[in-house]
Amino acid sequence: MTKLLLSIHVLASILVVGPIAVAASMFPRYARRTAGEDGHSVGATVLLHRICSGYAIVGVAVPVFGIATGAQLGVLTDAWLLTSIVLTTIAAAILALAILPGQESMIESAAADGTGDGADTKRAAARLAGLTGVFNLLWAVVVVLMIVRPGSTTGA
Repeated sequence: MTKLLLSIHVLASILVVGPIAVAASMFPRYARRTAGEDGHSVGATVLLHRICSGYAIVGVAVPVFGIATGAQLGVLTDAWLLTSIVLTTIAAAILALAILPGQESMIESAAADGTGDGADTKRAAARLAGLTGVFNLLWAVVVVLMIVRPGSTTGA
């Protein structure tokens, strides 16, 4: 059972967090170009936002299966796992409370005035890029903790 839970956890991490990280990272670049006459950049920003928000919902599976795996392994009180849970919670909060609303705001702003090349758009895009960088860095630290597992007796 542990191997099944761990497999689902790792697959969910790769298949869910990966697309969010990529789409969120690409969003600011396309949001800066929403003034394009052909509408491709606007369409791209909407698609990238849908990827982020859709996968964020499915992303709940990652910590659920991670906690179930930790319970099976008897490591729920280990410092590395508790740290990972805290970092995952912070990353989820950044995504839900800052990145997704920021994307929505930029899309609405571009739709309202038909432009995306103003100073406000550039500042908002830079802010989103920074938040996305922090989000991605938190996930990178969680991955390292999952691999290194300080205090592990496996030697890995």
